[in-house]
Amino acid sequence: MSERRATVERNTLETQIRVSVNLDGTGSNTLDTGLPFLEHMLDQIARHGLIDLEIHAKGDLHIDAHHTVEDIGITLGQALKKALGDKKGVRRYGHAYVPLDEALSRVVVDLSGRPGLEMFVGFTRGSIGGFDVDLFYEFFQGMVNHAMITLHIDNLRGKNAHHQAETVFKAFGRALRMAVEPDPRMGGIAPSTKGTLSESE
Repeated sequence: MSERRATVERNTLETQIRVSVNLDGTGSNTLDTGLPFLEHMLDQIARHGLIDLEIHAKGDLHIDAHHTVEDIGITLGQALKKALGDKKGVRRYGHAYVPLDEALSRVVVDLSGRPGLEMFVGFTRGSIGGFDVDLFYEFFQGMVNHAMITLHIDNLRGKNAHHQAETVFKAFGRALRMAVEPDPRMGGIAPSTKGTLSESE
């Protein structure tokens, strides 16, 4: 399997984003977004997904964080799609349950070539460290739309919103790690009865 790295830039009047990923990394990351709690969550994806991740973002945070968070999700999704290439020989599906004290989340990923998000997280408060929890949905929606993946996120229980969010991002990192992992039994073919995981099929 060839090297699975990608760098994508997205520049608009609202944001300037640069994302680099290495799907076969060690979890190292460099994050500069102006949003400390989001960076804490992105760090979970990198470390638990064993994905090297570099994200630099400048956005109109003087208005609010919406554009920046959504565009980071979009650009990360584009980078993941580019790094995955034709997806031949990968496991395709990944899942993880992750607890943190009282909180427990389940995340399931399908590198289907079709974007879809089902996210059910009843956060117990509206912000964490000044970060609007509604923006987590915008992040994941932007990401799945451009990574062309199906993603199911369920927070099964939790009383502490920080714990709820952290279990979601840790579980996503581990589920993604499983899905993108090379499967030696696949013999280098796409894990689909169609013979392809391209969104154009």
